[in-house]
Amino acid sequence: MTMELIKIIRPQQWVKNLFVLVPLFFGGGLDDGHSVVAALIAMVAFCLAASSVYCFNDIIDVDDDRRHPVKCRRPVASGAVSVPQAYALMALALALSACAVALLGGRAVAAGVVVGGYYLLNLAYCAWLKRFAIIDVCVIAFGFVLRILAGGMAAGIELSKWIVLMTFLLTLFLSLAKRRDDVLCMNRTGHAPRRNTSRYNLTFINQAITITATAAIVCYIMYTVSPEAAAVMHTDYLYLTSVFVIIGLLRYIQIAVVDEKSGDPTAVALHDRFIQVVVACWGLSFFAIIYLS
Repeated sequence: MTMELIKIIRPQQWVKNLFVLVPLFFGGGLDDGHSVVAALIAMVAFCLAASSVYCFNDIIDVDDDRRHPVKCRRPVASGAVSVPQAYALMALALALSACAVALLGGRAVAAGVVVGGYYLLNLAYCAWLKRFAIIDVCVIAFGFVLRILAGGMAAGIELSKWIVLMTFLLTLFLSLAKRRDDVLCMNRTGHAPRRNTSRYNLTFINQAITITATAAIVCYIMYTVSPEAAAVMHTDYLYLTSVFVIIGLLRYIQIAVVDEKSGDPTAVALHDRFIQVVVACWGLSFFAIIYLS
């Protein structure tokens, strides 16, 4: 039972909440202990809020999951965890998330509003919004924008408009790549994995992926050469890190289009060595330029 309860809260998905720490990195706050602790608390709050949403999603989708060849193994769909138990876990995770937000002190209200907005938006997504093509991926991307906003509020760091736009575009790109996997599945089996999959096709998805990847790269470059970035980071060499962003996006497009394995962005991040090396090189180069130059 314990393992099934762990499965339903999906701790492997918590890696997504590393986005809460983005403001620390781009805002030059990694050397401020108070900001780091506050951002980590905000990240924990998001992890718990997301787990509560996962419980709700499994409850809402239980009938559809039971008909799915893979999702039928989910704890609620398989019967390993009852619906009342899932609701109880959902409430517990939400309560713990609220407790984490309360630890932020004077910044708790602002961060709490963002976490609460994320929670309500994702409940609406699970219950209704995910039925609509384009809206579904935009909601997911906006959820990541809320993550970085919460991280910035918790750490007391003002976000650049370029970072906000880049976060939205990058996560929109990843969401579209995931939908591409759904379209491939529909083309193979004749059955749509999601209710809105029929409103996508490979031509549309490929063009949308290209547009969002290009726009994300442009936003990143504009940020690295902007006067505000130079003023905050005290360097004019951030543009050099753009190389790793471009390579990373090209690799992900290769995974989506050539390997056709973009169905789970978290799994890609955790298992693809190429992506891991590129992200590590980007992070180390960024860190070196800011903190060692």
